[in-house]
Amino acid sequence: MGVNNKKITTINKEGKATLLIFIITAVLCNVAVFMFVPQRWVFCIVLFFFIAVFCLLINFFRNPRRIFPSKDKEDVVVSAADGTIVAIEEVDETDYFMGRCLVISTFMSIFSVHANWIPANGTITKVEHTEGSYHAAFKPKSSTENERSLVVIKTEKGKEIMIRQIAGACARRVVTYCKVGDRCNIDEHLGFIKFGSRVDIYIPKDSLVCVKMGQKVRANQTILAKLQ
Repeated sequence: MGVNNKKITTINKEGKATLLIFIITAVLCNVAVFMFVPQRWVFCIVLFFFIAVFCLLINFFRNPRRIFPSKDKEDVVVSAADGTIVAIEEVDETDYFMGRCLVISTFMSIFSVHANWIPANGTITKVEHTEGSYHAAFKPKSSTENERSLVVIKTEKGKEIMIRQIAGACARRVVTYCKVGDRCNIDEHLGFIKFGSRVDIYIPKDSLVCVKMGQKVRANQTILAKLQ
Protein backbone atom coordinates (compact mmCIF):
# COMPACT_ATOMS: atom_id res chain seq x y z
CA MET A 1 0.00 0.00 0.00
CA GLY A 2 1.86 3.08 1.21
CA VAL A 3 0.27 5.63 -1.13
CA ASN A 4 -1.64 8.44 0.51
CA ASN A 5 -4.73 9.77 -1.26
CA LYS A 6 -5.00 13.39 -0.19
CA LYS A 7 -8.51 14.80 -0.37
CA ILE A 8 -7.81 17.29 -3.15
CA THR A 9 -10.72 18.06 -5.47
CA THR A 10 -10.78 20.41 -8.44
CA ILE A 11 -13.27 21.13 -11.23
CA ASN A 12 -12.90 18.91 -14.29
CA LYS A 13 -11.97 20.81 -17.43
CA GLU A 14 -15.11 19.49 -19.14
CA GLY A 15 -17.25 21.50 -16.73
CA LYS A 16 -15.55 24.89 -16.80
CA ALA A 17 -17.40 26.25 -19.84
CA THR A 18 -20.72 24.93 -18.55
CA LEU A 19 -20.19 26.55 -15.16
CA LEU A 20 -19.15 29.87 -16.70
CA ILE A 21 -22.25 30.00 -18.91
CA PHE A 22 -24.45 29.05 -15.96
CA ILE A 23 -22.95 31.76 -13.72
CA ILE A 24 -23.47 34.46 -16.38
CA THR A 25 -27.06 33.30 -16.94
CA ALA A 26 -27.74 33.19 -13.20
CA VAL A 27 -26.40 36.70 -12.62
CA LEU A 28 -28.42 38.19 -15.49
CA CYS A 29 -31.63 36.45 -14.41
CA ASN A 30 -31.29 37.43 -10.76
CA VAL A 31 -30.49 41.05 -11.59
CA ALA A 32 -33.51 41.22 -13.90
CA VAL A 33 -35.84 39.73 -11.28
CA PHE A 34 -34.48 42.04 -8.57
CA MET A 35 -34.95 45.16 -10.70
CA PHE A 36 -38.28 44.44 -12.37
CA VAL A 37 -40.24 42.21 -9.96
CA PRO A 38 -41.36 44.12 -6.86
CA GLN A 39 -42.14 41.01 -4.80
CA ARG A 40 -38.89 40.16 -3.02
CA TRP A 41 -40.05 36.63 -2.25
CA VAL A 42 -39.93 35.91 -5.99
CA PHE A 43 -36.30 37.05 -6.08
CA CYS A 44 -35.50 34.81 -3.10
CA ILE A 45 -37.02 31.76 -4.81
CA VAL A 46 -35.13 32.43 -8.06
CA LEU A 47 -31.89 33.00 -6.16
CA PHE A 48 -32.33 29.79 -4.17
CA PHE A 49 -33.05 27.84 -7.38
CA PHE A 50 -29.85 29.02 -9.07
CA ILE A 51 -27.76 28.34 -5.95
CA ALA A 52 -29.17 24.79 -5.72
CA VAL A 53 -28.45 24.06 -9.40
CA PHE A 54 -24.96 25.56 -9.08
CA CYS A 55 -24.21 23.24 -6.14
CA LEU A 56 -25.39 20.24 -8.21
CA LEU A 57 -23.14 21.25 -11.11
CA ILE A 58 -20.14 21.70 -8.81
CA ASN A 59 -20.80 18.24 -7.37
CA PHE A 60 -21.18 16.69 -10.83
CA PHE A 61 -18.02 18.19 -12.34
CA ARG A 62 -15.80 17.58 -9.30
CA ASN A 63 -12.47 15.99 -10.11
CA PRO A 64 -10.95 14.32 -7.01
CA ARG A 65 -7.28 13.43 -6.85
CA ARG A 66 -7.02 9.64 -7.05
CA ILE A 67 -3.91 7.46 -6.69
CA PHE A 68 -4.22 3.67 -6.81
CA PRO A 69 -3.46 2.49 -3.25
CA SER A 70 -1.00 -0.27 -4.19
CA LYS A 71 2.37 -0.40 -5.93
CA ASP A 72 1.40 -3.71 -7.53
CA LYS A 73 -0.40 -2.66 -10.72
CA GLU A 74 0.52 -5.70 -12.81
CA ASP A 75 -2.31 -8.00 -13.96
CA VAL A 76 -5.04 -5.97 -12.21
CA VAL A 77 -8.07 -4.29 -13.77
CA VAL A 78 -9.22 -1.33 -11.72
CA SER A 79 -12.63 0.30 -11.88
CA ALA A 80 -12.74 3.09 -14.46
CA ALA A 81 -15.78 4.75 -12.88
CA ASP A 82 -17.51 5.47 -9.60
CA GLY A 83 -20.87 3.79 -9.22
CA THR A 84 -22.65 0.46 -8.73
CA ILE A 85 -21.88 -2.89 -10.36
CA VAL A 86 -24.97 -3.76 -12.46
CA ALA A 87 -23.62 -6.65 -14.57
CA ILE A 88 -21.02 -9.41 -14.26
CA GLU A 89 -21.51 -11.92 -17.03
CA GLU A 90 -19.97 -13.90 -19.86
CA VAL A 91 -21.08 -12.50 -23.22
CA ASP A 92 -20.42 -12.73 -26.96
CA GLU A 93 -18.57 -9.50 -27.78
CA THR A 94 -18.93 -8.54 -31.45
CA ASP A 95 -17.25 -5.11 -31.73
CA TYR A 96 -13.66 -6.23 -31.16
CA PHE A 97 -13.04 -9.61 -29.53
CA MET A 98 -15.53 -11.48 -31.73
CA GLY A 99 -15.94 -14.14 -29.08
CA ARG A 100 -16.75 -14.96 -25.47
CA CYS A 101 -15.44 -12.74 -22.70
CA LEU A 102 -16.43 -11.35 -19.32
CA VAL A 103 -18.06 -7.94 -18.96
CA ILE A 104 -18.24 -5.95 -15.73
CA SER A 105 -20.58 -2.97 -15.91
CA THR A 106 -20.65 0.05 -13.60
CA PHE A 107 -23.69 2.34 -13.52
CA MET A 108 -22.94 5.97 -12.66
CA SER A 109 -25.76 8.00 -11.12
CA ILE A 110 -26.02 11.74 -11.66
CA PHE A 111 -24.41 12.18 -8.22
CA SER A 112 -21.32 10.08 -9.05
CA VAL A 113 -17.92 11.45 -10.00
CA HIS A 114 -18.12 11.36 -13.81
CA ALA A 115 -14.43 11.49 -14.62
CA ASN A 116 -13.20 8.10 -15.87
CA TRP A 117 -9.78 6.57 -15.16
CA ILE A 118 -7.54 4.18 -17.09
CA PRO A 119 -8.24 0.67 -15.67
CA ALA A 120 -4.94 -1.04 -16.55
CA ASN A 121 -1.36 -0.36 -17.59
CA GLY A 122 -0.54 -0.93 -21.25
CA THR A 123 -0.79 0.55 -24.74
CA ILE A 124 -3.90 1.91 -26.47
CA THR A 125 -4.52 -0.17 -29.60
CA LYS A 126 -7.97 1.06 -30.61
CA VAL A 127 -10.21 4.10 -30.01
CA GLU A 128 -13.62 4.38 -31.67
CA HIS A 129 -16.62 6.66 -31.11
CA THR A 130 -20.13 5.62 -32.17
CA GLU A 131 -23.23 7.83 -32.30
CA GLY A 132 -26.42 6.27 -30.98
CA SER A 133 -29.56 6.48 -28.88
CA TYR A 134 -29.98 7.57 -25.26
CA HIS A 135 -31.59 4.67 -23.41
CA ALA A 136 -31.34 4.58 -19.62
CA ALA A 137 -27.75 3.56 -18.88
CA PHE A 138 -28.71 0.72 -16.52
CA LYS A 139 -30.50 -1.15 -19.34
CA PRO A 140 -28.43 -3.87 -21.11
CA LYS A 141 -29.26 -2.55 -24.62
CA SER A 142 -27.54 0.74 -23.77
CA SER A 143 -24.20 -1.05 -24.29
CA THR A 144 -24.87 -1.61 -27.99
CA GLU A 145 -27.44 1.07 -28.94
CA ASN A 146 -26.43 4.24 -27.06
CA GLU A 147 -23.78 6.78 -27.99
CA ARG A 148 -20.53 5.20 -26.84
CA SER A 149 -16.77 5.24 -27.05
CA LEU A 150 -14.67 2.07 -27.32
CA VAL A 151 -11.07 1.86 -26.07
CA VAL A 152 -8.84 -1.23 -26.20
CA ILE A 153 -5.75 -1.58 -23.99
CA LYS A 154 -3.05 -4.21 -24.55
CA THR A 155 -1.12 -4.98 -21.38
CA GLU A 156 2.61 -5.60 -21.24
CA LYS A 157 1.90 -9.35 -21.07
CA GLY A 158 -0.23 -9.23 -24.22
CA LYS A 159 -3.66 -9.42 -22.56
CA GLU A 160 -6.35 -7.18 -24.04
CA ILE A 161 -9.18 -5.41 -22.25
CA MET A 162 -11.86 -3.23 -23.77
CA ILE A 163 -13.62 -0.28 -22.17
CA ARG A 164 -16.95 1.15 -23.32
CA GLN A 165 -17.98 4.60 -22.12
CA ILE A 166 -21.73 4.74 -22.64
CA ALA A 167 -24.03 7.77 -22.63
CA GLY A 168 -27.26 7.47 -20.65
CA ALA A 169 -30.77 8.92 -20.91
CA CYS A 170 -29.52 12.32 -19.71
CA ALA A 171 -25.94 12.12 -20.95
CA ARG A 172 -25.30 13.84 -24.26
CA ARG A 173 -21.54 13.78 -24.56
CA VAL A 174 -18.88 11.11 -24.18
CA VAL A 175 -15.30 12.40 -24.05
CA THR A 176 -12.26 10.14 -24.51
CA TYR A 177 -8.75 11.56 -24.05
CA CYS A 178 -6.48 8.73 -25.20
CA LYS A 179 -5.33 7.97 -28.76
CA VAL A 180 -4.07 4.86 -30.55
CA GLY A 181 -0.41 4.24 -29.71
CA ASP A 182 -0.49 6.05 -26.36
CA ARG A 183 1.11 4.42 -23.35
CA CYS A 184 -1.49 4.41 -20.58
CA ASN A 185 -1.27 3.83 -16.86
CA ILE A 186 -3.52 3.43 -13.87
CA ASP A 187 -3.89 6.87 -12.16
CA GLU A 188 -4.41 8.61 -15.53
CA HIS A 189 -7.73 9.93 -16.82
CA LEU A 190 -9.49 8.03 -19.60
CA GLY A 191 -12.22 10.60 -20.24
CA PHE A 192 -15.51 12.02 -19.01
CA ILE A 193 -19.24 11.36 -19.53
CA LYS A 194 -21.75 14.15 -18.88
CA PHE A 195 -24.87 13.57 -16.76
CA GLY A 196 -25.60 9.95 -15.87
CA SER A 197 -23.98 7.05 -17.68
CA ARG A 198 -22.32 3.63 -17.64
CA VAL A 199 -18.90 2.07 -18.19
CA ASP A 200 -18.47 -1.55 -19.36
CA ILE A 201 -15.11 -3.31 -19.10
CA TYR A 202 -14.55 -6.48 -21.16
CA ILE A 203 -11.83 -8.86 -20.00
CA PRO A 204 -10.67 -12.43 -20.83
CA LYS A 205 -13.18 -14.99 -19.52
CA ASP A 206 -10.54 -16.74 -17.39
CA SER A 207 -10.00 -13.59 -15.29
CA LEU A 208 -10.60 -13.67 -11.55
CA VAL A 209 -13.50 -11.34 -10.73
CA CYS A 210 -13.03 -9.43 -7.46
CA VAL A 211 -16.39 -7.65 -7.17
CA LYS A 212 -20.04 -8.70 -6.87
CA MET A 213 -23.40 -7.52 -8.14
CA GLY A 214 -24.71 -4.38 -6.45
CA GLN A 215 -21.31 -3.48 -4.99
CA LYS A 216 -20.35 0.20 -4.82
CA VAL A 217 -17.00 0.82 -6.52
CA ARG A 218 -14.62 3.77 -6.78
CA ALA A 219 -12.67 4.68 -9.90
CA ASN A 220 -8.94 4.07 -9.67
CA GLN A 221 -9.41 2.50 -6.23
CA THR A 222 -11.47 -0.72 -6.49
CA ILE A 223 -9.96 -3.78 -8.20
CA LEU A 224 -12.57 -5.30 -10.51
CA ALA A 225 -10.59 -8.34 -11.61
CA LYS A 226 -7.18 -9.97 -11.84
CA LEU A 227 -5.88 -11.21 -15.19
CA GLN A 228 -4.70 -14.84 -15.15
